[in-house]
Amino acid sequence: MPAAVQLDPRFRWALYAAFSTLFVTGVAWLSTDRLKDSANGETWQAVSASLLTIHGGATMVTLLLLGALFPVHIQRIWRTRKNRVTGTVMVIFNIILIATAFGLYYAGSDTLRPWISDLHIAAGLFLPPLILIHVVAGRRSRRTEKRRRIRIAEPT
Repeated sequence: MPAAVQLDPRFRWALYAAFSTLFVTGVAWLSTDRLKDSANGETWQAVSASLLTIHGGATMVTLLLLGALFPVHIQRIWRTRKNRVTGTVMVIFNIILIATAFGLYYAGSDTLRPWISDLHIAAGLFLPPLILIHVVAGRRSRRTEKRRRIRIAEPT
């Protein structure tokens, strides 16, 4: 696999940090949001609002990183015909998360909002294992390609 397809370590860790922040703040928000009707409801409401603010800020950073990911990784790896299945799933899940986040922010329908929220939460909870599967599949593909090149280069 050409080195151009492998992400620069700083960029890779920025992606991991952004997605980790989104996951942690999203899960923490789920927990605190359920406590709004408790005895300390006002406190949990404030914590919940702060978590959503951090989640929204991390979303903006993640959108910038995803935009940069297209030319430096997705387009190049697509041409090599490697890791297409997990890569496509990653793109689809990110599109679902972006679309549902937009819907949560702008949907005025009380009927649609719970559906959009449930879809956003489900996709957000599934994304970390999908990232792991995608990374492992890419590394496995890279190791297989390296072994194949070594076998071809070995004298017979």
